[in-house]
Amino acid sequence: MNSSQNPFDEEAFMRNLVAVGLGVIITYINGIFVIAFFKNPVFYTDTRYILYIHLVINDIIMLFLSVTLHVLVYTVPLLNVTVCSFLLLFAAITAENTPLNLAGMALERYIAICKPLHHPQLCSVKRTYIFIGLMWLVSCIPALTDIFIVLVNEPLSIFSSSINCYSKSLFGTNRHLMRVICVETMFLSCVWMTLIFTYFRVLQAAKAATSDQASARKARNTILLHGLQLLLCMLSYVTPLINYFFLALFPKYRSIILFSTYLMANVIPRLLSPLIYGFRDQKMFRYVRMYLTCSLFLTKIEPNEVQS
Repeated sequence: MNSSQNPFDEEAFMRNLVAVGLGVIITYINGIFVIAFFKNPVFYTDTRYILYIHLVINDIIMLFLSVTLHVLVYTVPLLNVTVCSFLLLFAAITAENTPLNLAGMALERYIAICKPLHHPQLCSVKRTYIFIGLMWLVSCIPALTDIFIVLVNEPLSIFSSSINCYSKSLFGTNRHLMRVICVETMFLSCVWMTLIFTYFRVLQAAKAATSDQASARKARNTILLHGLQLLLCMLSYVTPLINYFFLALFPKYRSIILFSTYLMANVIPRLLSPLIYGFRDQKMFRYVRMYLTCSLFLTKIEPNEVQS
């Protein structure tokens, strides 16, 4: 191997090392909250925690798939189309789940604050799991549509061939582009309208309330943070424009720019779930703190603890 190839190999290795390292760290942090949830039955009957832990698990799956695809681009330049299709399919489904889950969490907070008497019925554990199932079903439709477009426009032999495994190499036709524009616009518009509606209704409830204003204020702040989380999740849609702008200004730093935007759009946002929601929740954080300080098996949260 000549010396001209070494810098490229070292650079690719370092990028993969950083991506995998961040993936492991973020997965470990998220994993602590998952363990905290499943180790204590107190959380099993609370809709808020069920939706939250589903978001965390979804983020773990999405991060694993994103980092795996990133590493495969360098280590296995040509991957079987069938294998690639499955990886991209599940990556797309988990990506669609995130905004829908955020909308569900915002609605749950709205019902808890504005319609507290109806909350036990509307947000029961059974209905929460039904909502999660519907969420996965709805998210599967656009992802499967991409596969269907390939089946219609390409011979079946394409699934025995090999390609560079990233979305645009397999789903790069104009039909795929139109699908993305139509479906994502509809999805994100519905989610944004839900967040805006729930925020202002909770804001009105907070102003009118004579008691429990702290809970209303916390719910309002949580919905605002969901909006921030959604904005960061939307970075993946504007990443091509960001890359185009910065590559035109700094063409010599192409690999650094592409890798930086990849981390900002696909890796870093997965850390937001525990930081934005988990660490702000006193009951969840108390349990996680006990786990981190090795007192998980020495202290147990009682079911009658005050809700945060």
